[in-house]
Amino acid sequence: MTAPSGVLVLGMASWIDYWPQLGRPLSERASAAASMGGGHVHEWMCEMAAVRAARDQPLKVRASTATSPFDGGPTIEVLEIDLGLPWAGTAGHEPIILGDLPVDRCGMVLGDALALDSWTGDGHPTTDGLADVTYWGAYADAAHRQFGGDLILRHGSHVRGWLDLPLEDAKKLGNALNDWKGDEQGRGVMVAVDEHTDLHRFYRASWTHPLRIGAIKVADCPVLGINWDSGDHSMRHRGERRSGQVYPVTLQPDHTGQTTMRWTIPPYAPGHDGAE
Repeated sequence: MTAPSGVLVLGMASWIDYWPQLGRPLSERASAAASMGGGHVHEWMCEMAAVRAARDQPLKVRASTATSPFDGGPTIEVLEIDLGLPWAGTAGHEPIILGDLPVDRCGMVLGDALALDSWTGDGHPTTDGLADVTYWGAYADAAHRQFGGDLILRHGSHVRGWLDLPLEDAKKLGNALNDWKGDEQGRGVMVAVDEHTDLHRFYRASWTHPLRIGAIKVADCPVLGINWDSGDHSMRHRGERRSGQVYPVTLQPDHTGQTTMRWTIPPYAPGHDGAE
């Protein structure tokens, strides 16, 4: 991870590209918060934590994990980012609370503030003229006999499909799969046509990572996307901020006297899962 602008952002992937519609670009809001020692920025559905970071060196990212009580897989418990700056806290080694963030159902994005001004999310057209087509379901084998498609590993299970197709070819193939019926009752397969946006590229990069983390380039700058299992999110984080499902973001010193940003997600406690 690098932050050539000197400002690092941890934000909700759903809304990274919506900030300009609220008045000012993400980078301007993030820089203002970082200039005051770091902070949490929240307007409408958009949220992020922004901090100063070293411009001229790689920033290490670490995660400690816990076992999800719902799917048995690893889930992030603490996310730590070394900021490459000396600790400047005014109360000794006491952490500085920046605010809190929910776990976005579309994942979280960690990257340079200026680079994230170029982020393309859900609903944006393909950035390279390409798209991916995947399909799955009880009749996937029958559909494969008629349409073909590669076997694609995605978060521990397999789907069929094609990657990096020209957009118009992908749309035609998606329409044909949607129209196809696998039995006399009209049942077919589930189909997704995903245009190559930054959001989809992050998802795709995370398909084989045990923590659903994917690194991509945005505006020639490395950006980290962090996704959550949909079942784990539904049980632990559903409702997000409106249901009080938010988790503290702090600055604190490491053992060498350098500054670390930490996002801490407490263990799941039955009865506090955000259910409405």
